[in-house]
This record gives sequence, C-alpha cells and structure tokens, in this order.
Amino acid sequence: MDRCEPPTASIAVVGAGPRGIEVLERLAASHCELHPGRPLDIHVIDPYPPGGGKVWRFDQSPLLRLNSMAMDVTLFTDASVVCEGPIDPGPSLAEWAATVSRDELPTSDLRAEADAVVPITFPTRRLGGEYLAWAYRRAIARFGDDVRIIEHPASAVDVLDLPDPPEVAPASDVGRQRVVLDDGSTIDVDVAVLTLGHLDTEPTGESAGLTAFASRHGLAYLPPAYGTEADLSVFEPGADVIARGFGLGFVDLLVLLTEGRGGRFVAGDGGGLRYQASGREPRLHIGSRRGVPYRTKLTYELIGPSPPHFRFLTRAAIAELLDAHDVVDFRAHAWPLIAKEIAWAAYHELAHAHPDRVAAPWEAIDVALSEVQWGTPAWDTVVASFVPAPEDRIDFDELDRPLTGRWFDDAESLQEHLRQFVRDDLARRADPQHSADLGAFNAFLAVFLQLPYLLGSPKMSATSRMQDFEDWWFGFFSYYASGPPPQRMEELLALSEAGVVSFLGADTWVRMDDEAGTFVAGSASSPSTIVARALIDARLPGPSVRATASPLVRALAERGDISELVLVEADGTLVSTDQIRVSPIDQRVIDAAGRPHPRRFALGAHSTSKAPAFVRPNTNALALRHNDACARAVLRAVRGEPEPGGTR
Repeated sequence: MDRCEPPTASIAVVGAGPRGIEVLERLAASHCELHPGRPLDIHVIDPYPPGGGKVWRFDQSPLLRLNSMAMDVTLFTDASVVCEGPIDPGPSLAEWAATVSRDELPTSDLRAEADAVVPITFPTRRLGGEYLAWAYRRAIARFGDDVRIIEHPASAVDVLDLPDPPEVAPASDVGRQRVVLDDGSTIDVDVAVLTLGHLDTEPTGESAGLTAFASRHGLAYLPPAYGTEADLSVFEPGADVIARGFGLGFVDLLVLLTEGRGGRFVAGDGGGLRYQASGREPRLHIGSRRGVPYRTKLTYELIGPSPPHFRFLTRAAIAELLDAHDVVDFRAHAWPLIAKEIAWAAYHELAHAHPDRVAAPWEAIDVALSEVQWGTPAWDTVVASFVPAPEDRIDFDELDRPLTGRWFDDAESLQEHLRQFVRDDLARRADPQHSADLGAFNAFLAVFLQLPYLLGSPKMSATSRMQDFEDWWFGFFSYYASGPPPQRMEELLALSEAGVVSFLGADTWVRMDDEAGTFVAGSASSPSTIVARALIDARLPGPSVRATASPLVRALAERGDISELVLVEADGTLVSTDQIRVSPIDQRVIDAAGRPHPRRFALGAHSTSKAPAFVRPNTNALALRHNDACARAVLRAVRGEPEPGGTR
C-alpha cells in the first residue's frame, strides 16, 4: 500500500431491513463531517434483498398490509428531530408513492397501487418494501465516491474480536471485528452494527409444554412466531382451531387462513362486507386476556389545535415523582401521571373541536384538571361537571377491559355482543365527532418521549417495570393505538357472520386433555368450551437472549460478548428482561462483564433500544435519535476515537 494513501476503513451493517436502512442514512448524513478524505467500505449483510428484508420483501402475499397509514410512515429526520447529526428530510411513504417514477416499481399491480395511494391508505407490505428499497438506494447515493457499498446475500452467524495488526495503533484493547457468514466466509471490519430486526425464538415455558403435548398426540400447534413465515398447511380445511391473541400477529394469520385460501369479501346486501368461503378455511375460535380485537386505526386528523406537550408528564414532574419514592411502582406511581396527560389531551381536543359538548371554556377546564389527581373521586367529579355525556369521558378501565364483569349464558349471545362491539368500534373510530379519541391516541405516542427518564431510573421497581410497563401498559398502548386498519375489522365482522370465526371471550384459557389427546379452551365470559386438535398462539415472539433462534445472538451470548439486561430489585431479586443490553448513549453492545464494546453496536426490537423503526413524521421520534447517535459513534470509532467514558 502507498504510505501516502490513508487505509480503507470498514463497517459491517448486519441486517438490511428498516433499521439497517435508517442507520445507513445516518452514516451518509454524517460521513462528510466525521470521516472525510478516507476510503470507507460498508458491508451490508442480509440473506434478503436490502430494503424490505425478511418482513417487507416483495416475495410475500399481496394481501398483507401495513397497520399504519401511508402518511404516518417515514424513515427520515425532519425539523422535529433533536440530534447531533445533519437533518436530511425525506418523503413519507405517502409522499414517495405520489412522486416515485412508476418505472421503478416492478409490477403493474404495484404501479396501480401507488397510483391509488392517498395519505390515509394502508399500503400493502410489498409496496412498503419498495419504499424501503428506494430509501436504501437513496442512502447509498448520499455517500461520495470514497465510499464503497458491498452487499452480501447471506446470514451472519458470529462476530469475533480480532487483534489489530502491529502497525496499527489500536483505539482500544479490543481489535477489529470478524463477521462469520453462514456460507463459511468471513468479513473483517473495523466496526459491526447489528440491526437484526425481530428474531425468532425457541418455545419456552408453556409454549414448550404445548409443543411437546402436540408432538405426543399428533396435534397442530403454532407457538408465538411470525405467521407469515410459518407452515400453515397443518391447519386443515374445516378443522376447529383455537387461537389465542387478538393483535397484529393474529390479523396476519386470519388473512392468510381465509382470503389467502381463496375466500372472497364482497359487498353485503345491507352494506358492509359479506364473506364467500372457499371451503378451504379452518374454523377459528379466537380469544385473549382482553377478549376483544385491537381498536381500529383512526383515519382522520385533529380538528382542534394540537395541544402543547407536556402539560403534566414533564421532566420536572418525573423528577419530583422519583424523589418522592424510594421504590417507584409504574402502575401505582407513574400511571396516574401518564393517564392524566392522555386524558388532558383528549379533553383539549373535545373542548376545542366540539365546544358544544363541554360545559365550560377550555381555560377553566385546564385549571380544574390541574388541581385534581387522576383516578380520584375528585377527578371524576370535575370531569363529570364539564363533560355531560359519559361517552365523551375517558374511562381507561372500560377501554382496557370492556368485557370485565360481563357474563353471557351461551356462545351465541357472546358472538352477537362481540360483533356489535366491532360495529360500534368501526363507527366511532371513523367519526371525527369523536376526535377526542385521536387526542388520546396522539398523547399515547407522545408519552414515549418521556418514558426513558422514568424507566431508566434505578428507583424503578424491576418487577413493576416488566409486569406493569412491558406487559400491561405496552399491551394497552398497542391495543388502543396500534390496531389494524378499518378494512381488517370489517373483514373480521364478515368472517364472524359467516361462521368462519367465533369469539371465546375474556381471560381465555387453554388446557391439555392428555386422555383425549386434544386441546380444550374456554373463557371467563361464557360457559361454552371448544375442543380442538389445533392451537395457534397468535402473537409475535418477544426478544430473548436465552431462547433466541438466531445463531449469531446465541454465539455471542454463549461467550458473554453480549448480555441480557437484568434488573435488580431493592431486595436483590434479579428480574430478566430478555433484551440485549446496549448503551443508551450510542447503542454500544454491553458484554456480560458490563463493559461497552468499542467496535460493536446493536439497535432494534431485540435490544434495549427497541423503539420501532417506522415512525410518524414530525414527532422527534426516539428511533431516529438512536440511529443518529449510533451512526456518529460508529464513524468516530472507525477513525480511532474512544467511546464516551473511555475504552474497555
């Protein structure tokens, strides 16, 4: 090598789905500032084409859709994003669909779909994948001629530390990174960034027991998994299938097992949809803890002005809350403050957009709400005094568990109640007269900006964080704010009326009948039970370092090169999170000894940096801030700067 030429630096981005693209975009944005005048190789590693990755690739059913409107999906920074790197705005999915050259879309179906997209469209995943592929091409085009992008259509199965060569002054006591691919080849780089997306896991706990039971008796069982990747042929036409879970994983399975098997939705005689069965569908019996489907996505915008956030969930209020308690319980201490913020936002919209439905001007309502604590009789009295109609009041308990205390003497009365629930939800969520619901929805999203200051405190109870936040609150958020498009709920209603789907009710239980060799399911809502030889746990697998199916994560964990975030209660009790531990500053991987790695980073759903990759424009999204901080740390690392706080 000519000594006058700087050596080529190198980065591996392992995973080329949405989060990998976002990291590449941020690398391109900061490259000229932080790594000028030196050649750079970026290795992009993914067995699927960069852009869509596994989940959003073109090669999937055209029936599957995003559960976000096209106007609510972006990968790019905008003026709202508070970050160190340059802001480089890009189009939302809706804006891209309106302007992308139709010659760039591979099929006539996708060209026709792009032509039909409006801001409130819920696009197909295939069109979403084309948006991602375009964003990938845009990101690599932002680099100069001194940057080379090298694609590797393979899976990484390990990442190893290498010693630096003697002639290179190491930036730390840890050498370069060797990425091992599943074809046996290796890539040596200065820095590795793991943007792995959602990972499959091996069955554990109850799922492991159900798997073994199904194997013994020749039954069909699908544990938590990405249903679009699973073999659904084991669920035979006409067979009774119990399904637990009403979230987005369930929606995908429902589509694939009905319309995906040749059924058709047609216009009904009295409006709505009617389902024409193909005869190849199983009979699906669906239940969950809540017992009702996720709330339908809202498809309009606020009528009144956007409220200023934050009114109650401020940094000062969070600091005061933490100071007031030796141990913070999320449900008891934090939720009242969060609930007050969300309810206040809903009433802000109600008072500004529908002033005829409140009994006082907003200024008086604002003062009254500020003087009482949420969840107390005083709060209920104040709200009732200025919101006369009960349907305009925010009742979180009723929203969260609408079947609590309700009993149905037979299966048919339960079915009709749930069908009416879906009808009412569809009508309300489509009606701007109930735009206070959107005020609450927006506040649910805004709350995420403040949660790190709360959850990151050592005073937060570990058990409460996992049970009350990760399980209950995050589930409630998903149910209220991350539900399916209206079309999917219209289809669910049609499937129920056609007898293809039946509802089990709340607190659904499943037991194994070893003597009969069957699954049996029932609920707390009705005396009816169902016996079946097939069961689906219709939910996505959560992150798990211990039970991961990823050879890469497993190899790193076995050596202690990555670690699971383990929380500690005040009494010393350890509480597992199952998430890969990364630095909150710049997403560096933290090993089993608690040391941040100077040349290895991780972002995404598998890690403690688990903010969703897709974000809404103009929301100062946490994921975009994480991406920027990580990309700039990566560029500093490849030029030899130590990480904040020193090296390992």
